Amino acid sequence: MKKLNIDLQALKNQYNIVGRNEALNTALRIAIQVAPTDLSVLIEGENGVGKETIPRIIHDFSPAKNKKYLAINCGSIPEGTIDSELFGHEKGAFTSAISEHEGYFGAADGGTLFLDEIGELPLSTQARLLRVLETGEYIRVGSNSIRKTTARIIAATNINIPNAIREGKFRQDLYYRLCRVNITMPPLREREGDAVLIFKKFSLDMAEKYQTGEPIRLTPEAEEVVKSYKWPGNIRQLRNVVEQMSVLSEERSITPDVLAKFGIVPNSDSEMGITITTSRSSESQHDYEKEIKMLAHAVLQLRNEVEELKQMIKGGEPSNLPATTVPNIQTPIPQTTLPTSEMDFQAAEEVLEDDTLNINDMEKRNIIKSLQRNHYRRKEAADELGISVRTLYRKLKAYGIEE
Repeated sequence: MKKLNIDLQALKNQYNIVGRNEALNTALRIAIQVAPTDLSVLIEGENGVGKETIPRIIHDFSPAKNKKYLAINCGSIPEGTIDSELFGHEKGAFTSAISEHEGYFGAADGGTLFLDEIGELPLSTQARLLRVLETGEYIRVGSNSIRKTTARIIAATNINIPNAIREGKFRQDLYYRLCRVNITMPPLREREGDAVLIFKKFSLDMAEKYQTGEPIRLTPEAEEVVKSYKWPGNIRQLRNVVEQMSVLSEERSITPDVLAKFGIVPNSDSEMGITITTSRSSESQHDYEKEIKMLAHAVLQLRNEVEELKQMIKGGEPSNLPATTVPNIQTPIPQTTLPTSEMDFQAAEEVLEDDTLNINDMEKRNIIKSLQRNHYRRKEAADELGISVRTLYRKLKAYGIEE
């Protein structure tokens, strides 16, 4: 590949990118290098690191820069309509298909299609996407006619794809086809010193946007706090904090005490004073939904072992079963003594049923609190919870939560 002379600072100024981190610089260099080609690109990184900037740069420096650029969040499209949205449909293909629909692949023909949260695609849709990447061909929903597209595919994900492959949630062949070129965006906590620079940039932006006069500024002590803080929500979280302080803080000089009022304290990874799920990274991830399932499984396993013990005692067999240890995952399960009578068995089962209900109550409560903290913006609430917008939508419907 031909080596290009890149003025990184000019590029950063053009796209409002702030930072001196070498991993960030590497990501930008790769984006410029791959732009003139037709290679598919996979961008990896946690929520809020600015992955959406990279495909825009690739498109703008590509031969297709004057053609369409479409950015689609795969996690925000309901599973039942995602094939229609991506590939289009014919009139009458389903009940609400009152006219034909071109689809994103048709609309982006000749240009660039950015698929964010690619890991949220259903397996059936992944198979259709693989065909597009391999042959440039696709079929509309409700049609038998093969269509062609020359749209360039750039994808992004915040999940650990190799883990998803092992769990049967993502196709390995699609991963290798997407990842012809891989770009990794570093989390803010690994960009030493960049958080302070970005804070200053945002403070100037907010002062101009909200006409607050003097922009807020960090004291030297507060700068150290900003540097040491984990920033689990990355740049998105930093922007939100600066925006709130710019509007709500009476002090223009931001001290560690002022930062603490907004939940930013040394050696903490809480957001706005609330402990949240850390965004997924390529190395480690915290899966909120999986955690709930694991806890439910532990309760179910304990219920089954109690039932086995019940049958043993009824049959007059001595029990050599060890006391069951339930893993302590976030929410502890109350310790329950082994039952010795029919009444005790009933009581034990009621405890287990209550625990199962408490798991659902806990999840519902966390979702409601997250929505409230994020002013009922689903995308931000989903990011905080570590789930996709589509998964959040399903849970809102399941729990009957009205916004």
